[in-house]
Amino acid sequence: MNKVPFSEDELKIVGQYVAPTESWFAPPKIYNTPITAEQNLRAALKGEDYLWMPTLTDICNVQSRINPDHIARAEVQDLGPKQALEEKGGPDLFGVEWVFVPTVGGSMEKPGNPHLLNDANEWKEKIVWPDIDSFDWEGMAKLNAPFRDQPRVIGCTFQNGMFERLISFMGFEGASMALIDEDQQDAVKELFDKLADMYIHFISKYREAIGVREVYFHDDWGSQRAPFFSVDTCIEMIVPAIRKIADWCHERDMIFQLHSCGKNELLVPAMIEAHVDIWWGQAMNDKAMLYEKYGDKIMLGIDVPPLPMDADHETIVKTAKEFVAKYTKYPAMAAAFLTPPGMMEEIYKQSRIALCGIA
Repeated sequence: MNKVPFSEDELKIVGQYVAPTESWFAPPKIYNTPITAEQNLRAALKGEDYLWMPTLTDICNVQSRINPDHIARAEVQDLGPKQALEEKGGPDLFGVEWVFVPTVGGSMEKPGNPHLLNDANEWKEKIVWPDIDSFDWEGMAKLNAPFRDQPRVIGCTFQNGMFERLISFMGFEGASMALIDEDQQDAVKELFDKLADMYIHFISKYREAIGVREVYFHDDWGSQRAPFFSVDTCIEMIVPAIRKIADWCHERDMIFQLHSCGKNELLVPAMIEAHVDIWWGQAMNDKAMLYEKYGDKIMLGIDVPPLPMDADHETIVKTAKEFVAKYTKYPAMAAAFLTPPGMMEEIYKQSRIALCGIA
């Protein structure tokens, strides 16, 4: 790719991206960039010349109400109406009941309900698999058609990954034991493999409907202090199924991003083994250490240092320059959650200059 030097003209706003009705972010602006956000991100992921530091809003993940998981977990983010309070919670993709908790803004499994499984070996007899083909994909495609031709990456989210899904079937204690119980491990592996096939089929339907080019796969692996399991257990029990989905995506030039909450520094080798493209870890993880150790093998999400909302321009420029200098050795993804207006534009400008020079 031609490394076009930066010009101030690039900061001209030329449009606005389509964003879900209930997005966590205001609809991002489209700037007069030399290439699209998607082209730039793909170049960075492929190890090719890229022109600026990719950002969190270069990807828009659709959490369509076609998937009961999103309704149950109160996380619908598509182009339909906002979820009414009474619509949040209820049965998920496998009929597990969830209850919305307004004080925390999310859902939990309904307390007191019996688990679907007491032992992982029961899954073939007790789990009823959803008929994904029977969902209203035509209606979903019509509702979300404006996403299809966006100049940023459009993806689809899955809320319950392998371990999270096992928790929903067995409870946290049961799922944790099943990963290490020799009498249950083979059954868990078979279950995860079948889940991988189901998710792949789901992704293929999303591709047909709205042309998704990325998958955002949720599977929380850790607590605030440490992972829930060892890296060896993760590699043996969970990685094969995750890799199966990621490889299917890569064969179709799709990006695979893992969402995994918790202090999961020790599990990054498992993510790499699973062929994950991007991981946006929480702030309790030592991002600087992970970047130096693994930044050439996986794209890490890095949080821009927070500043007061009334920080002056000089402070914003200084912070952006220091951030870019630290995180352009390898491609990384930037986001500013608690920073003043203009910070992300400055990250763009400083990374353009650092990577390509100035006109």
